[in-house]
Amino acid sequence: MIALSGLFLAAFLAATPVPFQSEIVFLGMQAAGWGTLALVIVASVGNTLGSCVTYALGRWLADQRDHRWFPLSPPQLARAERWFARWGVWLLLLSWAPFGDMIVAVSGVLRVPVPVFLGLVAVAKTGRYIVLGWLGAAAFGG
Repeated sequence: MIALSGLFLAAFLAATPVPFQSEIVFLGMQAAGWGTLALVIVASVGNTLGSCVTYALGRWLADQRDHRWFPLSPPQLARAERWFARWGVWLLLLSWAPFGDMIVAVSGVLRVPVPVFLGLVAVAKTGRYIVLGWLGAAAFGG
């Protein structure tokens, strides 16, 4: 149970502004014989909940737009709004990618509805860990 908690924490942190990689923990546990299904479930839930923290930070930041320390300049925010206007909430399906945390935060700033956010992010994060689990099973013979 402690190992799965560690994976949960790693996946959670990886989806927040904290620089962390959960793939190493996931693959290490898979190589050690942990079941892929359990790893996918735990990592997906942790990573999705971590994205909820990043989304909440984005919502909070939306109220801070007029402050000097706001992390996005007006042109950067306008560009993000144009991306969302062009591609819509479907950009959240890229929340698993290296730049995904920015998409998640901007979705909070732009106040994407929570159910839509959760659904798309959960699909993206779970899909990522399914692929990682499949690749790990192929590599480790499991």
